[in-house]
Parts: sequence; C-alpha cells; structure tokens
Amino acid sequence: MAIGDKSVGAVAPGAYPHPQSSPAGRFGYRALKRAMDLMVCLLVLPLWLPVFVAVYLLVRWTSPGPGLFRHRRLGRGGTFFTMWKFRTMSRDSEEILAEYLAANPEAQEEWLHTRKLRRDPRVTALGRVLRRYSLDELPQLWNVLRGEMSLVGPRPIVSAEVESYHQCFDCYCAVKPGVTGLWQVSGRNRVSYTERVALDCRYVREWSLAGDTRILLRTVLCIVNHDEF
Repeated sequence: MAIGDKSVGAVAPGAYPHPQSSPAGRFGYRALKRAMDLMVCLLVLPLWLPVFVAVYLLVRWTSPGPGLFRHRRLGRGGTFFTMWKFRTMSRDSEEILAEYLAANPEAQEEWLHTRKLRRDPRVTALGRVLRRYSLDELPQLWNVLRGEMSLVGPRPIVSAEVESYHQCFDCYCAVKPGVTGLWQVSGRNRVSYTERVALDCRYVREWSLAGDTRILLRTVLCIVNHDEF
C-alpha cells in the first residue's frame, strides 16, 4: 500500500526493518526532504506572515496569556527542540484537565487511549476555531525553516511517550517530526495510540516524495472540508 492510504495496521514485533534499511537512511532522502520543505515554506511565506500576525493579535486579545505556546519535543536522533504553536488553551490548563478527568471517567478513558479529548475543556473559544482549521500549527513553519521539523513526518512527541513506541522508537528518531503526517490524514482522533505508532513506522519504511505530496494535499482537503483532522 502506498503512503496516503487510510488503512491502519497493528504494530507487530519485528514488523518494521531497521530505519537504516528504509529510504530515511539515505542521503538522497534528506536532500529531497529539505529541498521540498524550503521550497514550500518560501512559496507560502507572503501569505503566512500576515495570517501569523493577525492570529497572534487575536489570541492575545481574546484570552489572558501569551500569544505563542512553546514546548520541548523530541526530534530526529532523539534530541530535544522547542516546538511552537499558537496558544489555544487557558493559562490554567493543567488544573482544568485534572479536575475534568477526575469528574468524567469516560473522558479519562479516552485520554488514556488517545492522549486527546474530543471535547477538551482546556481549549478556548478561539482555540477551537484555530484547531478546526489547523491554524494553531502555523508557527511550526519556523521550526521547518530552522531544520528542526519537516512539513511531513511523525508528529513530535514528548519524552513521556517514548515507552509507548517500544521497538519502533528507532523509526521515529530516523526522521524529522512533521507539521502534518500519515496519522493526521488517517483519522487522527479515531486512531488509537498503538495504531498511530504503526502509521509512523510505516511512513518511515515507505517514504517517497510522491507520498509526502499526497499527504500534504490530503491535509489541505481535510482542512477545507472540515474533516476530523
């Protein structure tokens, strides 16, 4: 199956070869990926800058707190980097989440299963709009320009998620994390964490420039059609 297909397989021990035997282990892969990242970023820069400024001002105006949110994530080779997003949550988000999960066992089960909530009480009114159209991810184009992320790849994880990847963590470390990826266009919130790991490993194993192009196009279609993304 080509990258971009929505079907998801389970992770089985030994199911994926060592990353060095995949396209991700070749110099040509890194050169093509970097060239594509820079070309697309520079093409969208004239549109990105005014949208960035407008969203930043809206975030600051509609709720107390900074306009941008930064978080330490794991990148290629297992090294840490600072990932940027527009802030979509209230300042006291950790306290809000703890209280909500304690009072809602079903939500707690959903959180343990996917590490996400369909109805997240931490998200502000503007934050819901930004997330619906994925505008909260726009600052990550700066991460792409800096070479810390790629346009397409596994979504960046935190250190607490490493053990969930088991033997597939090597696959994650073989590439730069992406602004979008195979998981995003495969029904993100409907996919379990185990299936997400399988998708990340499959992406590394089957990478191609055509596959990245299909994922980018499907990302745009998901946003335009208001699909779950």
